[in-house]
Amino acid sequence: MGETMNPTELPNADELLNITALNSSTPFQSALSETADKIISLIVVVILFITMVSLGCTMEVSKIKVHMRRPKGVGIAAMAQYGVMPLTAFSLAKALQMPPIEAVTLLICGCCPGGNLSNILSLALDGDMNLSIVMTACSTLLALGMMPLLLYLYCQGFSGLENAVPYTGISLALAMTLLPCAIGVYINHRTPQYSKLITKIGLSIMLLASVVIGILAIITVGQTIMTVISPRLIASAALMPIIGYTFGYGLSSLFKLNAP
Repeated sequence: MGETMNPTELPNADELLNITALNSSTPFQSALSETADKIISLIVVVILFITMVSLGCTMEVSKIKVHMRRPKGVGIAAMAQYGVMPLTAFSLAKALQMPPIEAVTLLICGCCPGGNLSNILSLALDGDMNLSIVMTACSTLLALGMMPLLLYLYCQGFSGLENAVPYTGISLALAMTLLPCAIGVYINHRTPQYSKLITKIGLSIMLLASVVIGILAIITVGQTIMTVISPRLIASAALMPIIGYTFGYGLSSLFKLNAP
């Protein structure tokens, strides 16, 4: 990748399909891998649902209303999510001179909305869970329009880009955030005496499941990952979250949000 990304250097849709077909015929794709992949996906969905219910049990309706009426924190989060992170991904892709495919992959990661890991980290660090959940929901909603716009701007509108926007995945992520959290908020509102117990059980299940999922992932895709990983990808994977955390904290301090 030079000074700017050249859309003509990117493979067309037919070439991408050929690459996919080639990868699907490699020995890494076995019946065991497919079965394990389905098991991992099912476990992740169930554990994520339980975890989000437990996180919802830490939320309060009154505090959620405060953040919605005074969306200062939500606005800062949106600015960081769709201003800082895409620019960071683009800058890293240029600085590390990534080839087009790696650069586009990094840009897609940079343009994605916030995920549920941020909510888990907020709980672990005794942050504002109400603000965290509201920010995740809002950034996911904004992603439906912001992702295609940002990818078009940063990638200069190369053909086939519309297929890179995972609308179905974004919609599922929004549902997996709002529905279980709403259940948790309802439990905390109606029967607050059970909230702490549910939270402890949910987080314990999440920790145990993380170990199981990690082991299954290493068994099924460990070798495949090692064949495609590169120093550039490792560097970008390490630097992008660090830069994001730094800018996020800096913006919060600049706008005088309360520290935990």
